[in-house]
Amino acid sequence: MKMLENDHIRLRAPEPEDLDILYKWENNTEWWQYGSSIVPFSRFALKQYLIQSKQDIYQDKQLRLMVELKSTHATIGSIDLYDFDPFHLRAGVGILVDENYHRQGYASQILELLEAYCFGFLKLNQLYAVVPVQNTRSINLFKKSGYILSGTLQKWLSSGDFYEDATLFQKINHKTYG
Repeated sequence: MKMLENDHIRLRAPEPEDLDILYKWENNTEWWQYGSSIVPFSRFALKQYLIQSKQDIYQDKQLRLMVELKSTHATIGSIDLYDFDPFHLRAGVGILVDENYHRQGYASQILELLEAYCFGFLKLNQLYAVVPVQNTRSINLFKKSGYILSGTLQKWLSSGDFYEDATLFQKINHKTYG
């Protein structure tokens, strides 16, 4: 099996052709509570991101990969590494699967491919995820994928009207030294 792909999906760098799907996802206000977006993105801003991103985790301190179905070449989601820390060798994980592809097992596959890349190739020590307590799908995904619930962050996320607790999940690469 090649790195960043399995029999069903492929993780790949964003392409200019992803502009429309990124515009749709980034401007879905129902999803803002799960990420860091609090304002709409213009097509111009997203186009600039696609042009200017070096796709170098050491330079950008983040990495976005698009998820493509190998059978149809449809882009069905994305996965992000954010807050990359090259000294402590850790990064946060954010995952998005388009609602048309929910409950088909893709999220687990995406996370598994990303982990193999991060732990096997980048030699990261750990990945972590901060998940709103209301996001039971993501909580179940990370638990099922072997992430350990490390704590609850009190009143961590703002919805504008109230603050919501978030759970902190970690997955340690036990193949690293220390």
